[in-house]
Amino acid sequence: MTMRTAALAFLALLGAAPPERPNIVFILADDLGWTDLACQGSKYYETPHIDRMAAQGMRFTDGYSCGPNCQPTRAALMSGQYGPRTGVYTVGGIDRFPWQTRPLRPVDNVQKLSPEKVTVAEALKKAGYATAMFGKWHLGEDPAHHPSAQGFDEALVTMGQHFNFKTTPTVEVPKGAYLADFLTDKAADFIRRRKEGPFFLYLPHFGVHAPHDAKPDLMARFKDKPAAGGHHDPTYAAMIASVDESVGRVLALLDELKLAEKTMVIFSSDNGGVGGYVREGLKKAGDITDNAPLRGGKGMLYEGGIRVPWIFRWPGRIAPGAVSAAPIVSVDLYPTLLEIAGAAPEPGAVLDGHSFLDVLGGGAAARGPLFWHFPGYLGAGQGTWRTTPAGAIREGDWKLQEFFEDGRRELYNLKDDPGERRDLTAAQKDKAAELHARLVAWRASVNAPMPAKNEKR
Repeated sequence: MTMRTAALAFLALLGAAPPERPNIVFILADDLGWTDLACQGSKYYETPHIDRMAAQGMRFTDGYSCGPNCQPTRAALMSGQYGPRTGVYTVGGIDRFPWQTRPLRPVDNVQKLSPEKVTVAEALKKAGYATAMFGKWHLGEDPAHHPSAQGFDEALVTMGQHFNFKTTPTVEVPKGAYLADFLTDKAADFIRRRKEGPFFLYLPHFGVHAPHDAKPDLMARFKDKPAAGGHHDPTYAAMIASVDESVGRVLALLDELKLAEKTMVIFSSDNGGVGGYVREGLKKAGDITDNAPLRGGKGMLYEGGIRVPWIFRWPGRIAPGAVSAAPIVSVDLYPTLLEIAGAAPEPGAVLDGHSFLDVLGGGAAARGPLFWHFPGYLGAGQGTWRTTPAGAIREGDWKLQEFFEDGRRELYNLKDDPGERRDLTAAQKDKAAELHARLVAWRASVNAPMPAKNEKR
């Protein structure tokens, strides 16, 4: 079945006539944890617009990012490929943390997405979409790697500060502008100019990444609000509120322009929230939030580091109030968007993900295992580590994590134990061996490099 045929079948399943190719808006938050939304369980953060988006569409409870930090996830989203194919495993070079004190030498990290990769923007542009990206790219800002050279008709890159920020290319920024608002202004302008469609808008916010800085009026809203469930910081809550305001403005504009039923809107995050470290004994890592009941946070292959919100809205095409437990991961977005757009991948292109278009239409999930490969170190301060080199696999309810320094493995049943507190490796030896064999076979299939012994230690 071709992608176009599958897309039409999906629409027929919903009892609807095939529309013109839908617009696609993808809003990506930065460092937003799995429970950092009211619709995901927070009793402290306030996210009415994202909650409304979830109520009008589908929310995935078991959605994942491809990386425990931002750069590998962004590379996976744009390329549709796991890290071993792009070489992007982490943020920065391997000397960012003192690996020289550890048993292994990390695999060298690629810090820019190769121009040879056919991005999802390039594929959609070839299919007739107008494309734009405003915000945090983090895959190279020089001319050869800038998003304007990677399939985006319009592209403005900025990150690092929420006030007094700079852009690439340089544009005029209103005095006192808050970055989330500024990026939303750019997005709204693009939508208005391209309202005849089809268009693909990628809006990757820098919020809620450090430095934690927010608008004073929003901070005041949370100043006296009682903490709940490990959520406690007024500044961080205000940053989330700004991202939520951005989503609300985009949804309102689509309604105003009568584009809502012609537009798929997606919301997600690039990795887990910055929290859960104290419970792991990493008191210097700095908990700004909490991913409980999930274990750990950003920088870890435990669920708190890689399980993230995934929400989809497409009125008339996705049933409102739908919730899916189907596991999905960053690389799945690329083939899904191609199928929705009736577009084909570049001949010879390798896509590691699987379209979940059927799931959006209410069908059953039918994908294989999800994989993670993190052959490096992420420090947590004063000689402690959020993660050492590791890999992981999830298949069904089972998840196995392997630590490369000593070969140790941990096995969890996520249905019974989403907090990964009961290691079943000894009790379920056959299951642990089966999943490890699959993980090893996958690494071989994608030529995943492994860290080498540290000969200078």
